[in-house]
Formats: sequence, C-alpha cells, structure tokens
Amino acid sequence: MTVVLDDDTVRSVFDWPSAVGALREAYAAAPDGVRFPARTMARGEQGWLRTLGGVPAKPAAMGLKVIAAAPVAGQVSYLIALFDQETAALVALLDGHSITGFRTAATSALAVDLLAGPDPLRVAVIGSGFEARNHVRALAAVRELEAVRVYSPSPAGRSRFGVALADVAVPMVAADSAQAAVAGASLVICAARSRDETPTLQGEWLGPGVTVVSIGSTLPEQREVDATVLDRADLVVADVVDEVLEDTGDLIAARQAGIEVGPKTIALADLVGGRHPGRTGPDDLLLYKSVGSAVQDLAVAAMCARNAARLGLGAALPVELRAVQK
Repeated sequence: MTVVLDDDTVRSVFDWPSAVGALREAYAAAPDGVRFPARTMARGEQGWLRTLGGVPAKPAAMGLKVIAAAPVAGQVSYLIALFDQETAALVALLDGHSITGFRTAATSALAVDLLAGPDPLRVAVIGSGFEARNHVRALAAVRELEAVRVYSPSPAGRSRFGVALADVAVPMVAADSAQAAVAGASLVICAARSRDETPTLQGEWLGPGVTVVSIGSTLPEQREVDATVLDRADLVVADVVDEVLEDTGDLIAARQAGIEVGPKTIALADLVGGRHPGRTGPDDLLLYKSVGSAVQDLAVAAMCARNAARLGLGAALPVELRAVQK
C-alpha cells in the first residue's frame, strides 16, 4: 500500500531533533556521485522542472524529489516519491513543500553544530520568512542560543518573525539594517536574497571567529554573500561541492573577482564523517554553503513517513502502482 502524506500531515509528524539525527546518519555514510548524482534541470518557455534523486545506504528508502515551477503564475509544486530498495515498490508520496524548508534548516543546524564554537550562539538572521524562522527552530534544537537579532527590509516582517518564534525561549531583537544585525554575532544566517540580487551580507561586517550559513544563492543568477565573505573564509563547507563551486552566483562572482575558493572547500559529508576537523582555531571564519540535495530530502522524507506510519496517519493511494517483473 502506498501512503500519501499531504503538507499538513508532514508538518504534524515532523520534529527537529529527529530530522537532524536522520541527516547526521545519512551524511556519515559518505554520499557519493554514484548513489546521489547531480540534479537535473529542464527549462521551457513558461516553466522549469528540477529533479533530485538518490539511493541511500540500506535499509533507507530510495527516491526522488521533483520541483515544478511556473514563474509567470508564481506557482511551485514539490513532490517526493519513496521506493523500497529491495522490491522497488512505491512506499510513499509526500508533498515536499515543508520538507524542503525543514531539510534545509535541519542540515544547516547539523553543519553549525560541527562548525561553531562551544559557547551559546549569538545569532544574526538576514531574512524573516519561512526559511529564516525554520533555521532558528532547527538551531534551538541542537545548540543553546543566547539571542537572535533579525533584519528584513520590512518592519512588519521583522515583527511577524518575533511573534512566530515567541515559543522559542530566546530574546528576539529586530535590527534596522543587515549590518546592525550582524554586529557582534557569532553565527550569521543568510536566508533571503535582495530583489535585485545585490548581496545581502558584506564580508567587511564580519568579526573573527564567525560562522556563516548561506542558503539563498543556488543558481548562477542568484547572489547572497559578497566576494569578500568568500575571500575571508578560512574554510567553505558545501553540501554539494561541484554545484556550489560551479553553479551558484556567489561562487561565480568570487571566481570572476580572482578569488579561488576550491582549494579551501570541503564536502559536508567529510565534516560529518570526521574526515575533516572543520574549525581549527577560534578566529577561523567559516562558511556553510547550501544548494540542497537528495540526501537531505530523502532522509527527512523517510523520517516523516516512519513517524506517520507509527501514528497511523496518511491516506492510502486509491489505486495501486505496481512494480513489474523485468
């Protein structure tokens, strides 16, 4: 029986500690390009279609995520399909909207837990939307937060951010500028791009020892952090190294400015698996750069499917999509 989980069900069965734990286990298995090949991107005149697929270490389900976008309509759909590795049976179909935001923040929290210093974190958040709020919740599940300072261009957005996170027992402060938010922070979360793709974080604002998380520049035309951030970084940790280096606007701009980032870039899997120490000194400036991957989608989707099965939630697909003998 194939189970279908809509977005409301996904939200009801999700929890941050389990998600971070599932991702830690997935990345410790050293995902590679054979089991997790590069994503594909198909572009048409009116829409685009992106697919991410993979085969995790057994016994986890294999699967894929499909993102369909109609930019003119301002609409995006997310679908995740999970298959049993031994039988090829379709186990679950999940609305991937919330999973996409959850897995991004949970993976960032995993990276921060391994990269940031041991003290309570003074967090600056650039952006106040879905991803920004998710990152605070994910971080609060793995580390002690001393305070959170948020900036977005809209005062109303900053106010909504604090209201939405009122249950996270951490002081929330609205800043009047991105630079003011970053001042004195030990961790900077970049979770929003500007409308004209001008970088929202300037490297000259950062003090020594800061950890930076950048999640918003995933395509060549997108910008989030300026070239100085990448020049100053002692280490760059990427969830998908080739895509981060070759296909993101921030890294393309750095390369055009004569900054060579490749030699100081490592895979998140090597950090999680203990093959690289990460931070080697208190003054290191470290950057985690994310484009998202099937490793993350499948780990979190499978966790949600397990929780739903345990709780008896989800709807049975009304028709059977059978695996066939070949």
